[in-house]
Amino acid sequence: MRKEWLLFCYFVLVLGSAFSQKSLETVLNLYNKGDIPYISVEELSLKKEHYTLIDSREWEEYSVSHLQSAIYSGYNDFNLAQLTQHLPDKQDPIVVYCSIGVRSEKIAQKLKKAGYQNVLNLYGGIFEWVNSGHPVVNKKQEETLKVHAYSKVWGLFLKKGVKVYE
Repeated sequence: MRKEWLLFCYFVLVLGSAFSQKSLETVLNLYNKGDIPYISVEELSLKKEHYTLIDSREWEEYSVSHLQSAIYSGYNDFNLAQLTQHLPDKQDPIVVYCSIGVRSEKIAQKLKKAGYQNVLNLYGGIFEWVNSGHPVVNKKQEETLKVHAYSKVWGLFLKKGVKVYE
């Protein structure tokens, strides 16, 4: 058990320092294929009502806060058939987001493969949304400052709001 704990601590320290030295762009380039176009927080904030918003984080994250009117899709328990009930027109513009934009790209790829034509990935995800001063709501649709930070490593990208890890 002690060996496993030491290995875990080493992994967290190494990964944490690696991420803290990298920019959001570097991390997204490392993990994403880039086959789903990004939409910036600024552009989305100006035209939010024109897009169907899909939150591809886990239920625990979504419950803490999400963009108003976002539809929960999940990531590990993603169900395309269930989600497409909310997306009848494959031409409608869709923005998928997660914490920073990695998981959302994977879900956006699944939507594209299913025939959706106008799917975008929110650059920087909910973290960049909050960092830019835009509001989020909790599961009761009340504005909140709380944001599920996913992990201590990914949470480094969340500069504003109240980080939640539970």
